[in-house]
Amino acid sequence: MTRPLTAAQRRIVDAADPGTGRLRGTPAQLAALVKRGLAFRHPRPPHDHFLTPAGHRARESEAEAAPEPVEAPAATGVFAARTGGEHPAPEAGPARLREVRGAWQGMLELRRMTNPDGATDRPCGWERTHLVQAAALALEAAGHRPAGADTGGGGYRVRETPQPEAVAVHEPDSEALRACAATLEGAGWQVGEYTEPRTRARYLLASPRRV
Repeated sequence: MTRPLTAAQRRIVDAADPGTGRLRGTPAQLAALVKRGLAFRHPRPPHDHFLTPAGHRARESEAEAAPEPVEAPAATGVFAARTGGEHPAPEAGPARLREVRGAWQGMLELRRMTNPDGATDRPCGWERTHLVQAAALALEAAGHRPAGADTGGGGYRVRETPQPEAVAVHEPDSEALRACAATLEGAGWQVGEYTEPRTRARYLLASPRRV
């Protein structure tokens, strides 16, 4: 775990614009938030700073937890979406649901701020460099059930592939697999269904849509 936010950092995060996540602070303060994965610097002038999905979660946590300090997320700022098969798995429940929904809303805001045309219906640059996490977040936020540690159970599993911009989604239930495909397509991914040559199991290949 990283160290808690400083008082100054908490003030900056709490004061972020509620609609856009835009931040105000000194260059050093903003750079420190970027380093911790809580903010990003917009690539276009005037190069304002905005909350990342992790920053949005930190602000929500601060609001819910008062007066105890909230520990910052992992240094990478990457939300640990369920990819399926984790052991131990994150505890399910209302708190997890709020966290997932907050991460997805933060991702949509990141799309709006970083896609050149402000589009939220297709993945942004961060998602293209974190394919497994991005696809898993879309699935978990839509309510799909991730697989447990038991390899024989149901639920989705998102895995890397040899292809540079594609992930594989495995789900033994054919209806649930088609539902995963519909969710990913709605989240801006190109999806195809294929058959494993050896096992004959059906699976999805999903790539971020560019236009």
